[in-house]
Amino acid sequence: MITDTMFVIAVPNLERSGAFYRDVLGFEIQEIGDPGWRLFVRESCRIMAGECPDAIPAAELGDHSYFAYLVVDTVDEFHQRARAHGVALIKEIRDEPWGMREFGLRTVDGHRIMLGSRLRG
Repeated sequence: MITDTMFVIAVPNLERSGAFYRDVLGFEIQEIGDPGWRLFVRESCRIMAGECPDAIPAAELGDHSYFAYLVVDTVDEFHQRARAHGVALIKEIRDEPWGMREFGLRTVDGHRIMLGSRLRG
């Protein structure tokens, strides 16, 4: 049984990344007792971010920069918030034949995230 999920990402600057997750996606930023790490928390989603200024930038990882698909209850609100903050979208919002209304974004660090809500049919 899997009881929880947590993503782990490398970021070049924890302050800048934290501001993105807080301001754009509504996450709370938590200290975890190690100055090189932060936990970004929203409801049941946890993202552990480690500061790695010398790591290969996520934008250069191609398909490997795609680390999460977040199923949310109001994807249109997330989309509006991302657009209001000028976030780079990798896929415009649309209804898909697999029963999801979804869009994709690129974080300030170059990581790619898809967000979607289940279509009610």
